[in-house]
Amino acid sequence: MPLPQLHHFRPRLLDALPGYGRSALMADLGAGLTVGIVALPLAMAFAIASGVKPEAGIFTAIIAGLLISALGGSQVQIGGPAGAFIVIVYGIVERYGLANLLIATSLAGVLLFIMGWLKLGALVRYIPVSIVIGFTNGIAVLIGLSQLKDLLGLQIAKMPGDFFSQVATLARHLDSFNLAALAIGLASLATVVLWPKSYTMPVAPQGITPHLRRWASHLPGTVVALALATGAVVLFKLPVETIGSRFGGIPQSLPGFALPDFSWATAKLLVIPTITIALLGAIESLLCARVADNMAPQHARHDPNQELMAQGIANLVTPFFGGIPATGTIARTVTNVRSGATSPIAGVVHALTLLAIVLVAAPLAEHVPLAALAGILLFVAWNMGEWREFARLRHFMLPYRATLLGTFILTVVFDLTVAVEEGLLMACGFFIYRM
Repeated sequence: MPLPQLHHFRPRLLDALPGYGRSALMADLGAGLTVGIVALPLAMAFAIASGVKPEAGIFTAIIAGLLISALGGSQVQIGGPAGAFIVIVYGIVERYGLANLLIATSLAGVLLFIMGWLKLGALVRYIPVSIVIGFTNGIAVLIGLSQLKDLLGLQIAKMPGDFFSQVATLARHLDSFNLAALAIGLASLATVVLWPKSYTMPVAPQGITPHLRRWASHLPGTVVALALATGAVVLFKLPVETIGSRFGGIPQSLPGFALPDFSWATAKLLVIPTITIALLGAIESLLCARVADNMAPQHARHDPNQELMAQGIANLVTPFFGGIPATGTIARTVTNVRSGATSPIAGVVHALTLLAIVLVAAPLAEHVPLAALAGILLFVAWNMGEWREFARLRHFMLPYRATLLGTFILTVVFDLTVAVEEGLLMACGFFIYRM
């Protein structure tokens, strides 16, 4: 029996370089700078919500973002820490500890690389959309719930990992409510929602006000919210928790290479976390790449197997520098496309922009209020969910409704791995019944 043909490793960057000119470089520089600025608050927020230090998210965005863009199979996809991983990472840290998270992430990277090498990238598209929407909405609910602690300024030493325990813990500590934290969080959320977006601006605005709105729209709303909230905390000395008070600030340099403590006995316990990280990373990255393909039809479509191999290398390497799981990120990829990116060079510039910010401006992060990051993450969680699907459920057949709701409930109540497993079993059962 002949062996299956393996995927040939060829990054999309190599195909983009021939004929690469000055106009393309300027477009990629502009897009990369924009995405780098957008990625900064998101990387910190995702890390904190995942139960790790904010610099872990920034280091992941720099290292994994650079590797995914340089080695990936998409023309414009941006990689880094993602909101979809928050619940998974928090659960692993809670149960197994940070060192085992790093090991599980590296093992997931090996698994992702093998999946791409064996040409399994195309199989991800056959996962039913009802399962994808179900677990995405479930993750969005859990992210929103996890941010209520910092949004309300509650004095909770450590949040539990499961849904019902989180609700009970929040209810018990409502007496420690902080009005200043709530005001900052809601103001940050309102700023991100209401701040003008560049893609909604007229092409040729007339008058001073439209021109000012168009200029302002090129400043990311998340950065504006973070800057205003930080300024308010410093100026008015508001009694709220900040990155400095909880984590001691952010180091002004990249970490050195360090091997986590590894043993085969521990690795055997990490089979399920490893598969979960690899499965979610594969689904998220390839869904994101498909979104980018639809938004930028002028570019060649992504190579799913090459993308998985790049994701694998990034997740294998990043934990050795204190990073967390990474995948393709829809919000930053959409920003990259709308900013005019033409090649993976934009993703490389995005990573270098983050590196420059860390080297120059890391001490400023000490005063960033956690309530502001919570407000930003609530916006991210809302955008993650396909909430209209719940209203449209009555228009679909029973198998679709049952699979979506079942996956959603299992994601919220148990975890993503159980939800996807049961969702696939339900989908297979309904398929067999129809046959």
